[in-house]
Amino acid sequence: MARRSESQLPMSIVKPAISARGLRKVYKATKKAPAKEALKGIDLDIPVGSIFGLLGPNGAGKSTFINILAGLVTKTEGTASIWGFDIDKNPRQSRASIGVVPQEINMDVFFTPKEALEIQAGLYGVPKAERRTMEILAALGLEDKANAYVRMLSGGMKRRLLVAKAMVHAPPILILDEPTAGVDIELRKQLWDHVLKLHAQGVTIVLTTHYLEEAQELCDRIAIIHQGEVVACEPTEKLVSSFDSKTLLVTPAESLAAAPEILPFTAELKGDGRIAIPYQPSSCEVSSIIDRLQLAGVRIKDVTTVEADLEDVFLELTYNRDRQRAANGIQGRPSGTA
Repeated sequence: MARRSESQLPMSIVKPAISARGLRKVYKATKKAPAKEALKGIDLDIPVGSIFGLLGPNGAGKSTFINILAGLVTKTEGTASIWGFDIDKNPRQSRASIGVVPQEINMDVFFTPKEALEIQAGLYGVPKAERRTMEILAALGLEDKANAYVRMLSGGMKRRLLVAKAMVHAPPILILDEPTAGVDIELRKQLWDHVLKLHAQGVTIVLTTHYLEEAQELCDRIAIIHQGEVVACEPTEKLVSSFDSKTLLVTPAESLAAAPEILPFTAELKGDGRIAIPYQPSSCEVSSIIDRLQLAGVRIKDVTTVEADLEDVFLELTYNRDRQRAANGIQGRPSGTA
């Protein structure tokens, strides 16, 4: 799966595919629960032609954001536009500009895939002469299941059918909400191969996923939402490289019974016998760690460094931030439903 960098996108692209300003959503209080602020005035631009990752823990506000764009949830404040159409002033055009693949598998099991796509195309007003039902089914590996009842399809096939339904009206933007949840490795590869083909044809892809390696490999830009706020939005490589953390992995010449004490660093003895030492490149040189190891009597056979990845950045901006706030006695506000 190849990922394009932002520098490879056409220079003529100037407007965002999706834009939000001050977008806020408060779910009203009920008898069983207090009011919940799911989105806290987020500002976000998703570039045309990108594969954009929208990441965050459960309950961060990702699905609320998507559902507002899809017209399924009414925003409390702010503005949003899709393909240049304001979702309030031009709701029909804005919704026709996106195809949403929901996280939940929800479809009428008594229709066949072919019938499901034909009905979906009719709902979007696609003339029969312009429908590409069999072409879409073939692209997603469902051509041989075109006339089988949906209830007979496997979970992976049903998820691919959701993608097919989202594409019947040829939208310029495709939103994938956890598209590979519960899908095996082979089907996941097939799904991404098709998504990348759509992207190569100019379709903007917006992806939410808990598979962070998948997001790092596919997305050219990533936003992280936490507790209803955008805490980061950068090109993927810049976001990962900005994280000031690496790990030094040291293979000792002789096996050790315990990790050496090399204050102020914290060393961990791994199961394979190597010593793992996290450090911050901005304030520490590897040579100083090696010096401390040698002073502690450790003979070194080999040394390698491990760069931070998207998972490290994600944990630092979400869970680690929450722990730090809790340690400082700062009460976080409720994030509402995702």
